[in-house]
Amino acid sequence: MKKIVWLAIIGILFSASINAQKYAIIDTRFILDRMPEYKTAQKQLDDIAAGWQKEIDEKQAALDKMYRDFDAEEVMLSEELKRKRQDQLFLKEKEVRDLQRQRFGFEGDLFKKRQELIKPVQDRVYNAVQKISTQRGYDFVLDKSEGITIIFADPKLDKSEDILKELGVR
Repeated sequence: MKKIVWLAIIGILFSASINAQKYAIIDTRFILDRMPEYKTAQKQLDDIAAGWQKEIDEKQAALDKMYRDFDAEEVMLSEELKRKRQDQLFLKEKEVRDLQRQRFGFEGDLFKKRQELIKPVQDRVYNAVQKISTQRGYDFVLDKSEGITIIFADPKLDKSEDILKELGVR
């Protein structure tokens, strides 16, 4: 009976070692930061976002001025004029919020622009990772830059430089 148990344990350990998965670790932030096209796309995106933010800030400043003017004149206005000015303030405030949501909201202009400018670069990286993974037989690849926390990783496992070589980036 002992022999059977030991043979079963050895068989399980042997089959587990045969089925060991091969994996690699990469740092996509490291890779992207070294790609000139990513830097260019990110700069374009930052410039566009800054322009949109300036537009929103100007509209917000105009709204703030309207509020200050209303507060200063409120005591001299009739009820009808007060309501009219409050309606104008409400509409202007809604306009600013809508513009902010349109530019920076979920699936807003910034999201679409990011998809247009940065996604092709990320797709190139993904394709290079997929190619190297297939060539070298990796079962899975972990990205240590975002989302996954890795307490320790053997530097031999980091294949970020290989991905950069595949992309032709020094």
